[in-house]
Amino acid sequence: MKTRLKFLFLLFIAFGARAQELLPFVENFTKSQYNGDNQVWSIAQGDDNAMYFANNHYFLRYDGVNWERYALSNNTIIRSVFVDGDKVYTGSYNDFGYWKRVAGKMVYTSLAVDKKYFSESDNEEIWKIFSFGNKLYFQTFNEVFILDKKTNDVEKVKFPYQISYCYVAGNEVYVATVRHGIYVMRDTKFIKKERWLAIEGDVIHNIESFKGKIYVFTKNKGIFVEESGELIAWNNPVNNRLKNDIVISAKFVGSDVLAIGTGLQGLYLLNLKNNTYRNINRENAIKNNAILSLAVDKENDLWLGLDNGIAHVEINSPVEVFSDNSGIVGSVYALYTMGNGFIFVTNHGIFTYRDNQLQPIPNSQGQVWDIYKHDDRFVIGHNDGTYVFDGTELRKINTVNGGWKFLKSDVDGVYYQSNYSGIARYKDINDLSKYQILPGFTKPVRNIAQNKPLELWAADYYRSFYRITFDADFNVRKIENISRLNGIENDYGVKILKYRNELLFLINKTWYTYNSISGKLVKDPVFNAAFKNISDIIPVDDESFIVQNDELLYVITQSGNQFKWELIPEKYYQGKVIFENTKAYKSGDVIYLNLDDGFISYKPKGNAAKQRISVEGFYNGDLITDDTSIKYNQPVELHVISQYFGFNRPNLYYRLNESGDYLRVNRGHLILNNLSGGTQNVSIYSFDGKRYVKVTDYKFYVNVPWYFSIWMVLIYIAVIAAIFFFYYRWNRFRTNQKLELKEEELKHQREIIEIELSRQNELNMQEYEKHILELEVQTKSSEVAGKSLSIAKQSEMIENIEKILDSEVNIGKLKSEIKKVIKFNSLNKHEWESFESNLSQIHNEFIKSLSRRFPQLTSKDIRLCIYLRMNLSSKEIAPLMNISFRGVELHRYRLRKKLGITADVNISKYMLGI
Repeated sequence: MKTRLKFLFLLFIAFGARAQELLPFVENFTKSQYNGDNQVWSIAQGDDNAMYFANNHYFLRYDGVNWERYALSNNTIIRSVFVDGDKVYTGSYNDFGYWKRVAGKMVYTSLAVDKKYFSESDNEEIWKIFSFGNKLYFQTFNEVFILDKKTNDVEKVKFPYQISYCYVAGNEVYVATVRHGIYVMRDTKFIKKERWLAIEGDVIHNIESFKGKIYVFTKNKGIFVEESGELIAWNNPVNNRLKNDIVISAKFVGSDVLAIGTGLQGLYLLNLKNNTYRNINRENAIKNNAILSLAVDKENDLWLGLDNGIAHVEINSPVEVFSDNSGIVGSVYALYTMGNGFIFVTNHGIFTYRDNQLQPIPNSQGQVWDIYKHDDRFVIGHNDGTYVFDGTELRKINTVNGGWKFLKSDVDGVYYQSNYSGIARYKDINDLSKYQILPGFTKPVRNIAQNKPLELWAADYYRSFYRITFDADFNVRKIENISRLNGIENDYGVKILKYRNELLFLINKTWYTYNSISGKLVKDPVFNAAFKNISDIIPVDDESFIVQNDELLYVITQSGNQFKWELIPEKYYQGKVIFENTKAYKSGDVIYLNLDDGFISYKPKGNAAKQRISVEGFYNGDLITDDTSIKYNQPVELHVISQYFGFNRPNLYYRLNESGDYLRVNRGHLILNNLSGGTQNVSIYSFDGKRYVKVTDYKFYVNVPWYFSIWMVLIYIAVIAAIFFFYYRWNRFRTNQKLELKEEELKHQREIIEIELSRQNELNMQEYEKHILELEVQTKSSEVAGKSLSIAKQSEMIENIEKILDSEVNIGKLKSEIKKVIKFNSLNKHEWESFESNLSQIHNEFIKSLSRRFPQLTSKDIRLCIYLRMNLSSKEIAPLMNISFRGVELHRYRLRKKLGITADVNISKYMLGI
């Protein structure tokens, strides 16, 4: 019940209030933005394309990026502004003059103060400035000052009566008096328009010439047109309305538009081709209904000077806007044209807009997703089911809820509907109560497409997309999760585009097509090369589509093998695009796009306007010139200025010093921070969808910090040179020290070597002496051995002689002699002593070692050990020890026991081992 009452309340509001219209885009500027006063009395555009405003106490300049505010020295009110060449003329209280731009600032020069054109008793204001011929006219309500542009002479002419304004129309200057009709001013003479009686008694607020006719705009009587020398009321439907709305200003724009500014109902835009009009006022676009001044810029767009603020109305833009300022409509999800109006569906229900009236359709409240037009009927996908609207009545046809897309098959002639719980099929568009639900596939399906019989492609609301094949009775044959089968993990929000009968899939900013032979997705080389970093795709028709790239929308058309990108500027939809729920509807050559507060219409223009971009740099609020000293690491402000304010204003990018990414220029305003020293080059680019095209460069110089100045660099060089010098000296000193130390070391090494050589020599000498001694020992050993052998032989000989002598008993004398000899030889004591002495010297170490190990050995035992070490036999040892052979054997036996060795050990080898 509450929902129904709420809807009835909305319905009452919709009928009770004037509905929103499809209107030109309006950009409003409040006094807090331009930092000025309320009223804007006059507007003009300069040769530099900047807009100039007479704003009460202030003179304003706007270049599309920055507002500048100036005031006269006496702070008087500025009533009028007019541009002639590079001078901007203004009129104020008892003064008029011109402004020129010098070093980024507007500088004023008075033409009246020094000449004393006004006396102290005068109380005049220059309400209008205009040009006629070679002269400029500065008009008050009582007189006009005429400046000859060649001689700079000023002539003062008094009007015959108090006037409202002067107007130039055709080849005449018309002077509109307050109560005495209209005069034509020729030189300094005034000729009354005697036959223009219809407008006497009313205030004239404009006189315009259009297509050879003179139009007179009155404050309260409407518009008159001159016919055969007389004024007659203009035959136009809007004329009666204007009589109550107080006409203040008017301009013919182009060949078929008349703009009329009123004091009570804002702006009227009249289409002179079909005699229709649109009213732009506070209810739908502008912030104030009192339009004090009106101007046409070089794009044929309008600038409105309001009683409180400024408005820019893009009447020449291919984009128009339908915005819901009341909140009744809500977010629009789909729309269609319906006769001369529209039907659109929103999260609040279904609405029609016909005859300038917004009407919610009863019993349609709730979330609505989709519209499909068939003949004169509309199939509507609603949260509660599927509806049909025939232009008069809304009927619920079935309970298939959440119909996101209603698709007419180009392949098999039936209709498919994606919805909250899967896919429905309709065979008869005229009887939607009969339908089939695809069995075994209960998923929320956002989008569907088809290019082959008995096959559907379905994109899940959240992630994945599917290839579904079925039979003629809509029974599922196979359901394939294509993204999973191809190993694509990030498959959220899959987009399907049917373009020229080919299906393309946008998955995570990569384009794919399906290869039916391999059953695999294949990256599409053409689309991946042409459309990188695309976040959304919006189908339009078989020959065009819209892509979203970097939050910007581009209309894509194809010519041959080339894609053409046409930007829809962001200002028309900024922050209003319903992501993944944006739909495009094309009617004729106009494309409609839904937004979260309405929709826009766009009529592609084709060729983009040529751009002329200028850049102004400011440092500490002053224009940067060649003489500007910019400190290191200080911010620099750049104004990237276009000649356009409306649709043709480009979307620009920049790079600093030709490095880094291309960054967007936000509304023509750049702040550069952390700048290094030296020449800085800011390059400005436009983007045509395929490439960045440089349009201009701006260079300026940033001072290097004091610690990098030329003097400091010289100091650094000197310090570095000194450091290197002292380092060289210190290094040289250290090198010399090292050399001295090295020499000292070498000297010591030589001494050490000499000592070592001397020691080595001594060692060699000792070795030599040792060798000599060893030779001597060997010689003595040989001698000992020889003598030992000789003694042994002698002993043997003596023994043999004794044996012979003993056998020869009869020979007495011989025996006696031989015995004497033997006795002599055997008793050669000196020879034995020498033998024993040599024997002890040769085996001294052996004797010491033997005595240490076996201290119980006697000298006789030691002598036996020496003979054994000399490898002498018992037979050879016996005479040396002067004992018998058996005595030697007995002695050897006793020696074994003392040494503790057994009979199986070779005693001579044992002695050699000691």
